This record gives sequence, structure tokens and C-alpha cells, in this order.
Amino acid sequence: MTMIPPFRKVFDGVATREEMFRLFNHHRDDPDVDPLSGKPYSGEWFEIGATQYHFMLGLLPPLFQRSGMFGLSEYKAGDVTSVFFAIRIRGRERWFHGFCDLGDKQSPDKMRAAIIAHETGVADSMTREEKLEAIWSATHPDFKGFAGKSDPGDWPAEHHGKRVVLVRGGPAKVLKLLEDLSDDEIDIRMAAIRAHRGNRGGPTDADPS
Repeated sequence: MTMIPPFRKVFDGVATREEMFRLFNHHRDDPDVDPLSGKPYSGEWFEIGATQYHFMLGLLPPLFQRSGMFGLSEYKAGDVTSVFFAIRIRGRERWFHGFCDLGDKQSPDKMRAAIIAHETGVADSMTREEKLEAIWSATHPDFKGFAGKSDPGDWPAEHHGKRVVLVRGGPAKVLKLLEDLSDDEIDIRMAAIRAHRGNRGGPTDADPS
């Protein structure tokens, strides 16, 4: 079973306002999500712009606020809430959003440290798991789904509910478990996502394979 890192980047690039709100709910259709626990959102983070940061700061009275950080007073679920960060990295101010489980009072500080460690690493410092999350987030709903949801007979029972994406399988396209994407397939999709964002500055609307 794949271990999920405690803090993980789920979007490549700087999310627009529309992308930010989509990422706030991107597990909405996952079949195994417990809406009362806030999982699997806890520990996820992504970069946003200054405009989104200040918009969210003015939206509701903060749950807490200190230099370079504030928490949203409206919880996602359970002890999980949105925390927004303003962090200077290599001389440049940048802004981030993360879901923190405040059952651990140190969670916001731990996430801030994890973001800094990630963003000051090598140029392509995303782990395989983070790239898979970025691919899932960027893939249009028409090109992804959950194994066994509409065709239970086509998938072994142990794969039911797992995330699948459309990939090229020879001349046709087939559904493949997200976790089973090869390194080459991941690299191709990440390159397509980055190129699309560079050209349009928006989410990937089509199958990137």
C-alpha cells in the first residue's frame, strides 16, 4: 500500500481563484471520503497568488492570525481547516494554502516548514505521490473516475473505488489506475500540464496523455 506523506503538494504551479476553489473540494466525489473527518484533505497544500491570499483573509474573521499566517474560521470538517501562508523564499514573497489538522496544534508550523523545505529543494522536487495528486487535480472529470463505479465487473474487487485515468493503450484509450502510471506516463502528463498552464494560465481541460 502506498504511504501518503504527511504534507503533500497537490497542484503544480500557482492556482488561480477558480482553481483554488476547485481544489478546496477536489475529493468531493471520492467514494471513501468521510465528510465528517476532513480526510483526505489534511496535509494537502498548493501555491496561490497574493490576490487570493488577501481575498481569503478578508472573507471571514480569521480563526487565528500571526505574522505570515492565518487560519480560516470555517472548518473543512472535524479539526481540519484552511491555513494560508505568506512566505519569503529566496528573496521573493509567495503565498500558499494548506489544510491543517488542528488536533495537532503544531500542524500549521510543521506545514510551513514542509513547504519551505519542498520549495527550496531541487528544481523538480515533487515526489511521485505529489505528481500523481497534481495529475489527478489537473485532469478533466471526463477523463478520470473511480474503478468499478459504473463497470464493477471490469475491475477486481480489490481495485474498486481506486482512482483511474484515461491513457493511450495502443490505438485506443483505456482506463488505468492512477497509482499504476509509469514514470514515463507521469513525466508526459506533467510536461503537458506545465505547458498548458504556461500557454493559457488555466487548468488542463482535456486528457493530457
